[in-house]
Amino acid sequence: MKKEVGCWLLTLTCGLLMVACSGGGSSYKIGVSQCGTGQWREKVNQEMLAAQHLYDEDAEVVIACAYDDTERQIRQIDSLANVGIDLLVVAPNEAAPLSEAIAKVRAKGIPVIYFDRKAGTEDYTAFIGGNNVEAGRACGDYAKEQARYGAAGVRRYVGTEARVMEITGAMTSSPARERHEGFAESMKEYEGVKYEMREGDWTSDKACEIMEGVIGTAEQPYIVFCHNDGMATGVYKAIVEKGVEGQIKVIGIDGLPGEGIEYVQFGHQVGSYVYPTHGELVVKLALDILCGRSYERDNELQGMMVTAENADLMALNSKELMNQRRDLITIQDKLEDYFGLYNMQKNVSWLLAAGCGLLAVALLMIWRAYVQTRRTIRKRQDLNVEETLFYTNAESRKLRQVFEMTEEEKPQPKSQDALFAEQLNEAIRRNMMNPNLKMDDLGEEMGLSRVQLYRRVKQITGLTPVELLRQMRLQRAYALLVSTTKTTKEIAYEVGFGTPGYFSKCFRQQYGKYPTEVRTEQN
Repeated sequence: MKKEVGCWLLTLTCGLLMVACSGGGSSYKIGVSQCGTGQWREKVNQEMLAAQHLYDEDAEVVIACAYDDTERQIRQIDSLANVGIDLLVVAPNEAAPLSEAIAKVRAKGIPVIYFDRKAGTEDYTAFIGGNNVEAGRACGDYAKEQARYGAAGVRRYVGTEARVMEITGAMTSSPARERHEGFAESMKEYEGVKYEMREGDWTSDKACEIMEGVIGTAEQPYIVFCHNDGMATGVYKAIVEKGVEGQIKVIGIDGLPGEGIEYVQFGHQVGSYVYPTHGELVVKLALDILCGRSYERDNELQGMMVTAENADLMALNSKELMNQRRDLITIQDKLEDYFGLYNMQKNVSWLLAAGCGLLAVALLMIWRAYVQTRRTIRKRQDLNVEETLFYTNAESRKLRQVFEMTEEEKPQPKSQDALFAEQLNEAIRRNMMNPNLKMDDLGEEMGLSRVQLYRRVKQITGLTPVELLRQMRLQRAYALLVSTTKTTKEIAYEVGFGTPGYFSKCFRQQYGKYPTEVRTEQN
């Protein structure tokens, strides 16, 4: 309890200092348009939110997500520009289609920072992000190293070629084109490789489909490079399902804790390139531009390879950083709650007086909470004593028999498969709306690894977890089509499909007709 009180006092003191010192500074509104979701972009968002009050000038960061929908991102950019933002940070879903929307923002005099990706226009203020060409080249060099040597440094493929496959993201985006450029350049420098490229769409399902088509054929690769770790999980899924674990090495990009780093630790991947996020540097660059300070127009963030040798250390460091960032955001949220009703631009003496009053109220609330906690503890102790006496007293035992259930009233036991199926059904329905739901997430919620989840679901239902998830999404979509007036696009997003087109394709494969046909028949 003393520790908790100390934390509250520290938080309030920091808040008072922040309020008192903010009178001479400025506050800016920074709009962020993210092209999609995923753990990498969530990490960036958390870093930007944590950096709002990190510098001399405060920044209110407003984040909008387009969920990989270019038209939606264009509307969101127009909306952000109309709500009074001082600067726009944008990660374009597609380069060319966003040029006009960016031009409208620039015409209003609003600075634009490209983050991670660039649009089709050079009329921007600054760029910050990783070097995708260098990321592709680094993965290519590491793939060559893996091709030359097996475990324990034993040289491989003496006098023969090692087959290497690259599965790209959607080539309409600049990261996919640049990562392919760097990887292809690296492959040209190595004569001992037979290299081919297959185009994907950034999703694990597409990568899995490509991989399933080449395993067991003459085109089966020894090394597969994927443009992100999500796609690498799809490749690994195909490897497991085809029973060729240990025969194919997988390399990805992102290197996030709980994702790429963990996959390397588990041995699912031999490497993952840490594609840097540094959301705090994005906020710093934005404030430098808004405050008229000097800045570089192109800002490159450095990355590195995660391998089996350094994965444990990387995981430990990343976990510590994430915990610190989460604590900082929590403190900021509390401070904004405490002082959100007060005008930050009041004179210092008024703020100090108000702060002292707030501190007194907080101390009183802490004291009352302490007293109430002590009362609750005492009541709980009294109840424990009464309960002990009740269960040990002979007369009480006779009385207790009145409330005990008979054998007929007791619920019938269920099989382990039935309990597992009910738990899995509930987990899927709870997470169905998430278009980026991974089998790792489901497995973690069920207390199983990816492989254990796959084998258990296959044994009970005859389907893979991915097939079961898709089937349940389509069943839910069919029910919404015949029982609501929602549009096909709205239903697609509600049941977790990333794009309406892919939803319609899967729906027709399942039911033999398109969603619009079902809606027409219902009408």
